[in-house]
Amino acid sequence: MFSSVVTAHRVVAATMGVKLSDREEATREAVDRIDAGETLSEWDVERSEYNPKRLEIGDYVEFTKTISATDVQQFAAASGDTNPLHLDDEFAEQTRFQERIGHGTLVGGLISAALAQLPGLPIYLSQDLEFQNPVGIGERLTAECEIVEELDDRQYRLSTCVVNASDVLIDGEAVVLIDDRLE
Repeated sequence: MFSSVVTAHRVVAATMGVKLSDREEATREAVDRIDAGETLSEWDVERSEYNPKRLEIGDYVEFTKTISATDVQQFAAASGDTNPLHLDDEFAEQTRFQERIGHGTLVGGLISAALAQLPGLPIYLSQDLEFQNPVGIGERLTAECEIVEELDDRQYRLSTCVVNASDVLIDGEAVVLIDDRLE
């Protein structure tokens, strides 16, 4: 059904003379290309060399992605957060940010994407986030997650942050449970 909605939006946009940027078109096409356990060519993933049978303090994973205008629009539609700060250029220009910014929770979702790259089947137990700087649309961001403590029963505490080229945007920590991946 979602694919039909995306196709319908493309048709409506085309009839209204709206041309998507190449990056926005690639983001829309990504919805059609993604399957469980896959990564897309526009994402970058970096991991420490860890023992696939056992995670240890210091193991890390990073996930990098550009936050596009299409990502922001799709997140607004999926979440219901239609704050004009995220969606309306003219409104956003009048705010302290002077431009549209990405949703904090959308950006925090990059941490989830990074954690999904850990070996096994990571399951979120908790996440604390501190939003430190706004995210401009079109920024390339990296979620960095590092194991800082091994807890009981295959649970781990990780330091988490999302950064752009020069600033920490989100800082926090997460606790995950790592189950064995099903075959």
